[in-house]
Amino acid sequence: MNKIALITGASSGIGEACAHVFAREGFKLILTGRQADKLESLASALNIQYQTEVAVAAFDIRDKNSVQHSLETLPEAWKKVDVLINNAGLSIGLEPINQGNPDDWDVMIDTNIKGLLYASKVVSNWMIANGSGHIVNLGSIAGKEVYPNGNVYSATKHAVDALNKAMRLDLLPHGIRVSAINPGAVETNFSNIRFKGDTDRAKKVYEGFEPLVAADIAETIWFVVSRPTHININDLTIMPAAQANAVNFARK
Repeated sequence: MNKIALITGASSGIGEACAHVFAREGFKLILTGRQADKLESLASALNIQYQTEVAVAAFDIRDKNSVQHSLETLPEAWKKVDVLINNAGLSIGLEPINQGNPDDWDVMIDTNIKGLLYASKVVSNWMIANGSGHIVNLGSIAGKEVYPNGNVYSATKHAVDALNKAMRLDLLPHGIRVSAINPGAVETNFSNIRFKGDTDRAKKVYEGFEPLVAADIAETIWFVVSRPTHININDLTIMPAAQANAVNFARK
């Protein structure tokens, strides 16, 4: 029987790359995100390329009731989830704390922390009923260090770091593994969202060095998940070779 992976924020970036990697490895997939058309298009492409079954659940991860309803109304066979990839997350704005936009703060907190909790609550209970599972939380180097003007985003990823540790303790008695992947600079649409569509400013983030790409993170997640069941990789930080920490890069 094919295993099942549920991926949040699957319509682009790291989530989309994870969908390709796990489909390649024979997993059935549940893809979630806000944009139903993109999810359906991806599901169709995956089915054609990998001959795998794909279910789509379109919802806003910030909406607790929508998350619960969309997941709980999936057919029972789809609730045998083996892997949950908590990928949905974003950063908006890059201003000092005194100039920050509270609406942007709300979006980051509601997505990066509360959304992760909403999805984890539903799926972890499925895993408990099934007697096994693996939850992978997408953190960030910003959850290990802070950098100028990254205040609230960094706070949300520090919260993910703490939740990852707490979830691992809480779910250990149920045979559920919990891992965190903490990327450094990854060239996706992350910076474009952070800078609210300012593509020129977004591109400058990655100038002068070779950043990671979404596939690097997806392959790393697959490595973590594919370890024998007596092994749990608790916490893994993956950085571009040219990135020394959260803010310093080797400019070439």
